[in-house]
Amino acid sequence: MPPFIRFLALGAALLVADQAAAADRVELRIGDQKGNMRAQLEAADALRDLPYDIRWSEFPAAAPLAEALNAGAVDAGIIGDAPLLFALAAGAQVKAIAVDKSDGYGTAVLVAPDSPLKSAADLKGKRIATGRGSIGHFVALKALASVGLSEKDVDFRFLGPVDAKMALANGSVDAWATWEPYTALSELTKQGRVLVNGSQLTTGNSFLAATDTALADQAKRAALQDYLARVAKAQVWAYANLDSYSRSLAKIIGFPEDAARLQFERRKLHWESLDAHTIDQQQETADFYQAHGLINKPLDAKSTFGQGFSIPTGNTAAK
Repeated sequence: MPPFIRFLALGAALLVADQAAAADRVELRIGDQKGNMRAQLEAADALRDLPYDIRWSEFPAAAPLAEALNAGAVDAGIIGDAPLLFALAAGAQVKAIAVDKSDGYGTAVLVAPDSPLKSAADLKGKRIATGRGSIGHFVALKALASVGLSEKDVDFRFLGPVDAKMALANGSVDAWATWEPYTALSELTKQGRVLVNGSQLTTGNSFLAATDTALADQAKRAALQDYLARVAKAQVWAYANLDSYSRSLAKIIGFPEDAARLQFERRKLHWESLDAHTIDQQQETADFYQAHGLINKPLDAKSTFGQGFSIPTGNTAAK
């Protein structure tokens, strides 16, 4: 065979090999909320030399991300404990595989700075804006329960964050039950005052949840373990490099740097492997939601957790 022909044959063989390798390369479809996992991974340069591909989908809040998980449009995503319960109660075939714990202060009920409301008891008969099934909804219900009130004692207006913020500003609602970074921004811009904070009312748990289909695929399961390790390390990096990360985060979420920093710093986020205490906390949340008619039937939280995933040693530095 002439050298030129051998060269072409070798080139063709290499091309076929490359195409076969590309075809075998795992793709993870990750659902994220703006300024969350992807922001930390990119800021920490933690996406270098990935042995798999990531296709990102960004969602404005947890509810549409939960819908995407339910529909199988994404393989995994980060979602708060309350929205995850709603997804599971709706029949979503997903499981939590790790927990991102935090201080829940910024999950709060806000009022206008000049509002006469001084405590949760003052919410009786008032209009509260929040997202149905959101962590804001949960903290509002918890705040009411803490003073002997229930959802029947208030008028919930279910709105997205942008509309809820506007409703509070123009006085069409009396309070807004929300989460970070909206709480930090409202405080720093003097557009909202924390009436009730969630430090003692919420678990502060968010989960990396994956579909049953992705978990049954051994290649995707291995990729998810690698992804989780990278996310945990990136989060520790972000707290160790708070100034740099806050600048990066502010640009990503379109918030002032001081608000981006405040909401991240005070959350004290840290990833942990799942344990019995976390499962018990999720069961308590599920029981609370059922008691308030937001979940129609009892939900066994234990069955909604996937086991076998670990967090690298030394990745709880943000505690």
